[in-house]
Amino acid sequence: TSITSAKIQINGVHLHYQKTGEGSHAVLLLPGMLGSGQTDFGPQLKSMNKQLFTVVAWDPRGYGKSIPPSRDFPPDFFERDAKDAVDLMQALKFKKFSLLGWSDGGITALIAAAKYPNLIHKLVVWGANASVTQEDVRIYNGIRDVSKWSEKVRKPLEELYGHKYFAETCEAWVDGISRFAESSDGNICQQLLPDIKCPTFIIHGEKDPLVPQAHAEYIHKHIKGSRLLLMPEGKHNLHLRFAKDFNREVENFLR
Repeated sequence: TSITSAKIQINGVHLHYQKTGEGSHAVLLLPGMLGSGQTDFGPQLKSMNKQLFTVVAWDPRGYGKSIPPSRDFPPDFFERDAKDAVDLMQALKFKKFSLLGWSDGGITALIAAAKYPNLIHKLVVWGANASVTQEDVRIYNGIRDVSKWSEKVRKPLEELYGHKYFAETCEAWVDGISRFAESSDGNICQQLLPDIKCPTFIIHGEKDPLVPQAHAEYIHKHIKGSRLLLMPEGKHNLHLRFAKDFNREVENFLR
């Protein structure tokens, strides 16, 4: 049940991933902004049921150990990540797999589930949104300056990236995601939600300071048959803070 890590060339870049477990049900963990398997999914890589699941956590291009290239945010960066993620799992010889996406990784997972329905078994998203409002842009600008982040959140990312890359990439992310708010409905992937046919579980922390609850409710409303769980004490990182409860809920859903 050790965790192995490796790199594989996908779509012209070398993507880093970690892998653990020998179960027949393959699961891909998709991290959030600036995230990596190592920084974002420690309790899942360590504690998810390794008899039932083969767990893969990836570092999207420009994040974690999937550098080079440096991370950039063209208008289609979520679609690009979704294609990279799916192509990675296929290169690792998984015919069908489930997606667990947090925050930006949740958006990526929604797009992947809609665009590659034959490949996705089940879908779990938390801290995700399908559009960007002016209120969201205000929240994003509040985290633009990484020197104002709490040390607990900032330190592992500074160690991973060095201060300069971390600070510049965060600013570039704020600019990149805020651009969605320039269209009338702030759409990222709203039109794709009805195309998601796999069983879907949406989890939301009621105290999430980064993603208002209306986003989770919108996703739930537009994915037929989806399930929504609200965690009263959950914040944005509910899968880390309440790892035991989160893992149990998710494993029960995936079974």
